[in-house]
Amino acid sequence: MTVAEIQSNSKGWLFYVKSSFVIALAAVAAGIFFMPVDLLIKGYFSISTLFLISSTITLSKTMRDEHESHRLIHKINEARTNQMLRDYAE
Repeated sequence: MTVAEIQSNSKGWLFYVKSSFVIALAAVAAGIFFMPVDLLIKGYFSISTLFLISSTITLSKTMRDEHESHRLIHKINEARTNQMLRDYAE
């Protein structure tokens, strides 16, 4: 199985997702930059935003890995069941 067969997202969807992320990040950065508050508060919002982005990426990767793990376990269990049925049918 090649990577192209596993990849189910279209190029258009990948472009949309990446560009949406960049636009959202730019909008938040501009909002923080032009906010009429002290530099200390701008720094706090900037660090908080970076931490939120990092946490979101970590959460989505962990959930994807967990899903893939369950899929693999389900495939293994299904293969074992099929093998037992074949052995029983003989």
